[in-house]
Amino acid sequence: MAQTPLCEIPILQAPVASAAGAHLCAAVSNAGGLGSVSLTWRDEEDTRQILSNVRALTDKPFYANFVLHFNPTHFGVALDAGVPIVTFSWGNPAGLVKDARSAGTKVGVQVTSAESAKRMLELEPDFLIAQGVEAGGHVQSVNPLTQVLTDVVSVAGDVPVFAAGGLATGADLARMMHIGAAGGVFGTRFVASTESDAHPWYRSALVEASPLDTVLTTCFNGEWPNAAHRVLQNSTYLAWEAAGCPSPGNRPGEDEPTGFTAEGIPVPRYDNAMPRFDMTGNHEAMALYAGTSIGKLGSVIPAANIVQLIWNQACAILPEIAVTE
Repeated sequence: MAQTPLCEIPILQAPVASAAGAHLCAAVSNAGGLGSVSLTWRDEEDTRQILSNVRALTDKPFYANFVLHFNPTHFGVALDAGVPIVTFSWGNPAGLVKDARSAGTKVGVQVTSAESAKRMLELEPDFLIAQGVEAGGHVQSVNPLTQVLTDVVSVAGDVPVFAAGGLATGADLARMMHIGAAGGVFGTRFVASTESDAHPWYRSALVEASPLDTVLTTCFNGEWPNAAHRVLQNSTYLAWEAAGCPSPGNRPGEDEPTGFTAEGIPVPRYDNAMPRFDMTGNHEAMALYAGTSIGKLGSVIPAANIVQLIWNQACAILPEIAVTE
């Protein structure tokens, strides 16, 4: 297991799109983990603002993620703003890594197999993130995390590998670290935290759901067609599935808005926007991203408590795992 100097506690908060605001990111980093924000769908002004907001709340390291299915036109803005760490997913960041290096920014890349890890290792990243199909949100992987992690660790050498997908507890983290992970990436668990920008109804729905409530689908494909994503089954999904999973233009109720943003902009049914705290409308019908970790979340608590709880549990379990070998 390769060690990493990224943070004090090897717990990374996944860049859970609009649920990951400055307060969640800073809370995780201040607790010793590594908080994050997603910059993919932000413009230059929003990018500067959220990075400034994070820095006003913490002097600890954090990271920003870019989904390379979308053109990162504002990547240079993030570097100029002094983001300490960046991660990339859904693409090859070869042209961006050089710029990050020049800015003194550390780089992590999400991979899903030994083959993709080998290609990304040619870029000499500071760390890799091995994602399993259990992850919530848009899922790049098609294989179980234990398989992906084992394969990636086998080729990573001294490059730290973080496990992502379906993790919620210290037992989950301990199991991944025993396989060879340097730490774990937790998404759904932090969406269900008090600092999350997710709507309170959505947070409650996550902690009350069971693992059988998630589904990997292409139902909520607004702005990102054909990308598989794991969500809670809800009224929109069930109506679509009952209709035979029809293509856009033929889906039940697709002309109806399920809610409205804080600016009053309609959120169409089948859009990929999750319900934020400032949205109104029928939150249940929106995209409720969730990994298979649901059923193990406990309750909605502060992010710092989540970091400490997971780490304390893992520290207690890791020696027991080693003894049984």
